[in-house]
Amino acid sequence: MKRADKNIRITVLGSGTSTGVPLIGCSCKVCTSDNRKNRRTRSSIMISLEDSNILIDTSTDLRYQALKNGITRVDAVLFTHAHADHIHGIDELRSFNFLQKSAIPCYGSALTLERIKSMFSYIFTEHSCGGGVPRLTMNEAHNGLEILGMEITPIEVLHGELPILGYRFANVAYITDCSFIPEASLSKLEGLELLILGALRHTPHSTHFSLDEALAVTRKLSPGRTLFTHMGHDLDYEVTTASLPEGVGLAWDGMTIDIKIN
Repeated sequence: MKRADKNIRITVLGSGTSTGVPLIGCSCKVCTSDNRKNRRTRSSIMISLEDSNILIDTSTDLRYQALKNGITRVDAVLFTHAHADHIHGIDELRSFNFLQKSAIPCYGSALTLERIKSMFSYIFTEHSCGGGVPRLTMNEAHNGLEILGMEITPIEVLHGELPILGYRFANVAYITDCSFIPEASLSKLEGLELLILGALRHTPHSTHFSLDEALAVTRKLSPGRTLFTHMGHDLDYEVTTASLPEGVGLAWDGMTIDIKIN
């Protein structure tokens, strides 16, 4: 880390699973709750350093999230993987291009970048488009990655059988859509001040950690603090929070966490 005695601010833009919460057509207790912490847009966070911002994933709800949180600048984007809820807001990056008058560098695994270029080919091909397209530069994430003077370490995890990336920065790690963390990646997650980790629901799932599985990872890594994200509609904020051990909680949309870096 090159920026001494500074703070970074992490904003949880979205803490929900791919359907969002409330789920369309559902009248369960969580989906009809008056507690705003039970209203979850698709998962994403913003890392802010002074007046610069790094976005992790362009969620389906990016436009709403940017307006709600007063975001007017995106200096870089880190992609975890190319599933719809994590990338389908990519076109909203146009608005930041308009404001910044420059291209936005994006980072991800080779597989993720290939899928994005295929799914959104209109962005990356020669054309004449009246509405314009996002101006992006696509870069493979690698060890020793440095963005805005901050060292960022990609962490490979498994989402079912799909290898995806989490990211570590300033003793914080963000890992979502995960069902297994290989030993080599666990070693990169030691000594964390904050772990933000996916915890989909109470019952097991083939491609996501359940709440109990996420708690087991937390016990193994022993971070200073853990926040669960990418949650479905069976995790009620108040009820679940009351059941969690000290130092573990649920993320919620709009939540901010300040981390001192040195």
